[in-house]
Amino acid sequence: MNACKHLHGGGCGDACCLKIENLTVKIGGETILDNINLHMHCGQLVALIGPNGAGKSTLIRAILGQREYEGSITFQTGGKKEKLRIGYVPQSPAFDRADPVSVLDLFTCCIFKRPAFLPPTKQMRAKVTECLTRVHGESLIDKRVGTLSGGELQRVLLALALEPLPNMLILDEPLSGVDVEGMELLMDMLDEIRSKYDLSILMTTHDFSTLEAHVDQVVLLQSSILRKGSPLDVLNSDEFARAFHMTGGGA
Repeated sequence: MNACKHLHGGGCGDACCLKIENLTVKIGGETILDNINLHMHCGQLVALIGPNGAGKSTLIRAILGQREYEGSITFQTGGKKEKLRIGYVPQSPAFDRADPVSVLDLFTCCIFKRPAFLPPTKQMRAKVTECLTRVHGESLIDKRVGTLSGGELQRVLLALALEPLPNMLILDEPLSGVDVEGMELLMDMLDEIRSKYDLSILMTTHDFSTLEAHVDQVVLLQSSILRKGSPLDVLNSDEFARAFHMTGGGA
């Protein structure tokens, strides 16, 4: 686990830290999120869990600046506020297996704003290879996007989110559609990325099997934060059992 893990309950001080304070979201007079307070330090991996309709997507949109909210979201390093750079990986989009667009084409469109029908330059190919190397995915560069497995597609989307390097990564259900082996590979990669680039990662998930081994903090959300703490603390709590309509605590 990361060295920042011990800072969960303490003050931020001069640490690299994202602060979400007193965040409330109201839509059409209905309170969707109520008084959310969360601190994430650079290098931490935080899992946001909760039943469907709990407000996870709304919280993500608020952090991304796509949803109006009351309260504050600030990022600081060395005790000074800075602009937060976010890399976002949405839930895996569906691609047609017959689509001729390659991973290289996708990157040149997204990074260089260049039409896919124009052949990329050698410099562009080198840059895309560099991006894919961050996720050990350089061998995927010429594969058609529609033929990628769930795990391979997550690598590609993750590589896109890391260019340029952000302060924070947000991943929406990255384990969805990924087999068990692919889950472990992806979580190991996230461990490597947060350590190497000292960035914080917030991920939503409905799969709890990998949390204990890889996640620093779990946040149980259902309009408000019901509980936050270590994976075992949250998954074995009464709040978790009630939120997921279980008869007792436990994962």
